[in-house]
Amino acid sequence: MKEKNRGCCSKDDFLPEESFKNWGNYFNALKETKLRLKDRLFARSQADEEINQICARSKNEMRKTLTWWDLIWFGIGSVMGAGIFVLTGLEARQEAGPAVVLAFLVSGISAMLSVFCYTEFAVEIPVAGGSFAYVRVELGDFVAFIAAGNILFEYVVSGASVARSWTSYFATLCNHNPNDFRILASSLPENYNYLDPLAVLISFIVAAGAIISTKGSSRFNSIASILHIVIVVFIIIAGLTKANPANFTENFAPFGARGVFTASAVLFFAYIGFDGVATLAEETKNPARDIPIGLIGSMSITITVYCLLAVTLCLMQSYTTIDVNAPYSVAFQAVGMNWAKYIVSIGAVKAMTTVLLGNIIGQARYFTHIARTHMAPPWLAIINEKTGTPMNATIIMTLANCIIGFFTDLSVLSNLLSISTLSIFSLVALALLVRRYYVSGETSVSDRNKLIGFLALIIGSSVATAAYWAVSKNGWIGFVVTVSIWFLATLGLKLTVKEARKPKLWGTPLMPWLPSATIAFNIFLLGSIDAASFIRFAVWSVILLIYYFLVGLHASYDTAKEASQEKDVDANI
Repeated sequence: MKEKNRGCCSKDDFLPEESFKNWGNYFNALKETKLRLKDRLFARSQADEEINQICARSKNEMRKTLTWWDLIWFGIGSVMGAGIFVLTGLEARQEAGPAVVLAFLVSGISAMLSVFCYTEFAVEIPVAGGSFAYVRVELGDFVAFIAAGNILFEYVVSGASVARSWTSYFATLCNHNPNDFRILASSLPENYNYLDPLAVLISFIVAAGAIISTKGSSRFNSIASILHIVIVVFIIIAGLTKANPANFTENFAPFGARGVFTASAVLFFAYIGFDGVATLAEETKNPARDIPIGLIGSMSITITVYCLLAVTLCLMQSYTTIDVNAPYSVAFQAVGMNWAKYIVSIGAVKAMTTVLLGNIIGQARYFTHIARTHMAPPWLAIINEKTGTPMNATIIMTLANCIIGFFTDLSVLSNLLSISTLSIFSLVALALLVRRYYVSGETSVSDRNKLIGFLALIIGSSVATAAYWAVSKNGWIGFVVTVSIWFLATLGLKLTVKEARKPKLWGTPLMPWLPSATIAFNIFLLGSIDAASFIRFAVWSVILLIYYFLVGLHASYDTAKEASQEKDVDANI
């Protein structure tokens, strides 16, 4: 569909669709909500449409400048930041003790399972939309919109979290308490009353770099991430010279298995960012080669480093004395290496700068592709001709980061982020199973019905396992039942449903076990998150649905129908 070249201030830049031309059209569209919803529920985009026609709506193309080397360092730079430098101390102190290393391993395994699912999609559908595009192709527009809302929520909350953490470590570097750089607004509620202007400033500085050049941002990220690895190696070696084995072995898991899994759910935050690498597929020279190396390589390095850093921290200090705000800096100070805390703080500030860079780059590309479908205003889909970057989307998403980061405490943000991210990763794994086992017009009715049944059992047993974990303190009989149902459903899918599509370039191994395990793992971790976070998440979901039924549904419906009519005209010429 051709987009007219308009200015940036007219209504048509934001609501150009037929349903919004006048109030009469809009009210008629609202009357057709049921019909339109049914259409969007069952409509599926094709992979070649996502790659070609929909990408063309951005007017200009993104520049293909990235290689596997860039993607590995983008992966490391986007992930290795606030999670390890802040949440390690918080979760070791309050939830897991020295067993925080197991919590990192559990959440790392869950993240790696998701990485495999993402990689196959990113190779087959190399567009900026990432998981939004993958879900849209396999599960339809409506589910994709719900995923899109969660994706944007994930990125805004993540960006806000990292920006506030940047302030904390910058304060440590300056020998100040983090709140010395924040403004106390006593009239606001607790956890929202320390205003953070530095978080806003660093967000805008990083966004400016992301707008100017993706390749330039990649070079900065690579250099900064290599420096970060050097600092991490220093932390591990220097920290282990002050190791006290008793700190680690005595009372290894003081809060038991429940504490480990509760910490895992929160520490999943530490692996957030790798999905941003998938959004760079449209700017990658050779997606089939570069994306698997970049995604799997960066995640393997990250899991290893996180576990080593967690062990080092818990060997240096008893978990009861670990500082929750700047654990590594304070740990070195406690063992008499006060000078080392400055090196740690420099590493942390650098790490959180690159994480913020990866976050802003990733979220802008997600938003760009969402806007290409008109589920968000198409003005946000425009690629700047000079820079080859999504300038409009970058600016808007950075503003959203700043608003949240200015007010909200990290403890509130981390749990919210984990719910959103775990939900998205589960949807991507589900979409991969559908992609492999169902092709419209080819899969038999019998196989389709069996696929639906097995997927329902996989999801239902995973939810039951998580629910049983949440309500049962010491029982185990329920796990025998729910895990057995999950196993038998996955086995049934493997043995009785014909695989309808083979990957063309790179395939997820151990099909269907790996994506099925991804769903089970992610849903289980969701069962360890506090109820208050689910209430906040529910409020966000209601807001999403209101927007969808009032705006997004009608805009995307009109756009799809217009594109279909143009396709029919072209076919008849």
